[in-house]
Amino acid sequence: MLRRGAWIVAALLPLSALAQVRDPGAYLRLMDANHDGKVQLSEYQDWLCYGFDQMDRNHDGVLTPDEQPGGRGKAITRDAYRAQLADQFRKLDRNRDGTLDARELASPPR
Repeated sequence: MLRRGAWIVAALLPLSALAQVRDPGAYLRLMDANHDGKVQLSEYQDWLCYGFDQMDRNHDGVLTPDEQPGGRGKAITRDAYRAQLADQFRKLDRNRDGTLDARELASPPR
């Protein structure tokens, strides 16, 4: 069973982008806003918050249960979601250089 944070991340990934991804390098290129070949924390958070923002129908910065998949779950703020993403980013950053390469991005968090 996925942990709550991991489930939310999976649920919020932009579906159109997932359809385009064929390998970790392609996913990295989609997230890499400054085109330096690595994903910084802010790029990771911004990309994954796209789904949050789409689901936040009233644009109040809070996903209430009725805005979440299945219409249930605990309310979560955008800031709390970004904090969860920062935790996940740190777990993915295996070499602790503050960025994610394609291999780190494709690996499951520890």
